[in-house]
Amino acid sequence: MAGLLYQPDMDGVRQRMTAWWNREDIGRPAMQVYGPAADPPLEPTPELNVPPGVNSPNYTIQDFDYRIRYAIHSVRIYQYFIDACPRTGAEVAPNALALFLGSRGIEAEGTVWCEPIFARPEDAVFELREDNVYWDFSWRLANEIKRVGAGKFMQEFPDLIEGLDTLAALRGTQTLLMDLVERPDWVHECLGKISQCWHVAYDRFYELVKDQTGGSCFWAWAPGRMVKLQCDFSAMISPEMFGEFMVPVLNDLSTYTDYTMYHWDGPGEIPHHDHLLSIENLDVLQWVPGPGDPPCDDPFYWPMYHKTVDAGKRMLIGASMENLPALKREFGPKLKDFIINVNAPDAATAEEAVKMVEF
Repeated sequence: MAGLLYQPDMDGVRQRMTAWWNREDIGRPAMQVYGPAADPPLEPTPELNVPPGVNSPNYTIQDFDYRIRYAIHSVRIYQYFIDACPRTGAEVAPNALALFLGSRGIEAEGTVWCEPIFARPEDAVFELREDNVYWDFSWRLANEIKRVGAGKFMQEFPDLIEGLDTLAALRGTQTLLMDLVERPDWVHECLGKISQCWHVAYDRFYELVKDQTGGSCFWAWAPGRMVKLQCDFSAMISPEMFGEFMVPVLNDLSTYTDYTMYHWDGPGEIPHHDHLLSIENLDVLQWVPGPGDPPCDDPFYWPMYHKTVDAGKRMLIGASMENLPALKREFGPKLKDFIINVNAPDAATAEEAVKMVEF
């Protein structure tokens, strides 16, 4: 094992995070602390010079060389303290699997929309093809990021996404909502085929992005096959429908990997909390408040966090330095079951943050 230019203590990160994932006591929560780039910088940060007409600079496939510069830039603008892992990825959309399966990406301001392609149920064909323009671009980009990042930073998985979110991208959200009622067997069949394709895409990218220990990352490093799962579509359906259609997908994919995070996004998804807690191999819920709602470390959410930890799951949240003492008072030893993201200006402040939550 070895350190990285942007995280010299990467061996320590691996050791501590391995213990944390395996529920060994590290005397505190996992602490991913980020700060602004060092001055002077470790390496020059490349000028981005966004190409003309590019609306989604973090996803565009219009300029390969630009995307390499963007990947390097996205790592070098930060410092990484304590348990934070420097990382970047070969993204083509916040729903890459839908593009790999044939959807066309519409580049918009800061994002990419997936254009539905299944106008009729009989149009639904699920096939990963290496000549797909998005797969080709993402795969070439991932290989080049691995080359330029060797010894400097890690590469995280593309944001594949899965299940109902992927099917909604391919079918259209409103149409899929009707499908759940009118043709539920067809939906189940499609979800099964999407998961089969997900398995193939995951395995291919895992072999590429894993480090020399077999560890991998998405939002945090884990000592094996890790994944982030989600279902933003769930904000529009009942807990009963979530249990029928999405829970089997989550059970499958969380069993297929070693370590699992779930992107629990906004108040519309709170009704599915009990279902999420029932998924045996789901390890961590990453809570994201809705627009205009209080931040993650606000006491408003503390009952949800207690319920999660009491059920044997763990939490990933962001917090301010000022609120760390309050979190420790509220959760006591339970705080060891959290990953906490914190911003700090320098290494000394990062160490101070750790001392605030040590037991």
